Amino acid sequence: VQLQASGGGLVQAGGSLRLSCAASGHTLSYEIMGWFRQAPGKEREFVAAVTWRLGTTLYVDSVKDRFTISRDKVQNTVYLQMNSLKAEDTGAYYCASSSLISLSRSLYPDSYQSWGQGTQVTVSS
Repeated sequence: VQLQASGGGLVQAGGSLRLSCAASGHTLSYEIMGWFRQAPGKEREFVAAVTWRLGTTLYVDSVKDRFTISRDKVQNTVYLQMNSLKAEDTGAYYCASSSLISLSRSLYPDSYQSWGQGTQVTVSS
């Protein structure tokens, strides 16, 4: 699976961005799509995940009620709608795909087999 992330940019605090992650290749091989982020000097952090078949979602507490992950099964694309952005949301955002069928392990980077390149999100305060 090849993943192409896009949609990052510079936005003021309180603003919104929508990230996209287009999948190609063996797209039937994954069950879960996730978004992670990494700020300079910090470890990669789980943000959100969605199951491909049912659309069940999971979020890190810090983005609940602000971010929404969704998928378009026709376009083979996953989205991350980010509202009410804060300075602490700044970082490189990565999408990833996993053959897991359970969300319980979707929080861990080593559960994912394919990664897209990062797209930078910068929130100015």
